[in-house]
Amino acid sequence: MKVTDPMKDPSNPVCRTISTLLSRIGDKWTVLVVQTLGEGPKRFNELRREIPSVSQRMLTLTLRNLERDGLVSRAVTPTIPPRVDYDLTDLGRSLLEPVAALSQWALDNVEAIHEAQDRFDADQEDRAAA
Repeated sequence: MKVTDPMKDPSNPVCRTISTLLSRIGDKWTVLVVQTLGEGPKRFNELRREIPSVSQRMLTLTLRNLERDGLVSRAVTPTIPPRVDYDLTDLGRSLLEPVAALSQWALDNVEAIHEAQDRFDADQEDRAAA
């Protein structure tokens, strides 16, 4: 009988949970929000200004998911209008180092990746022409 690795079995609940979390953490908006909140608490509109390419809807969904996962806290101050601040939790702060490492890896390897893409594209064009 073949024993499979439970981490590679998509029917395993732990595998599904890890897959879901990695999808969320690997999302570009999550990375940008985590990096931005790594500088300190921000209000929603501050986040929008600092991440201008994100839509209001995507920022709302990203913050809600990060709050649900325990990575971001949301504090409401009862003023008129209400003030809402977002901040990284301790768990969220623990994500800063791996996110920074991935960002650095991307910066360190962007030229090599572009060269590989160019070679691949040229090979594809040669095959199509043949």
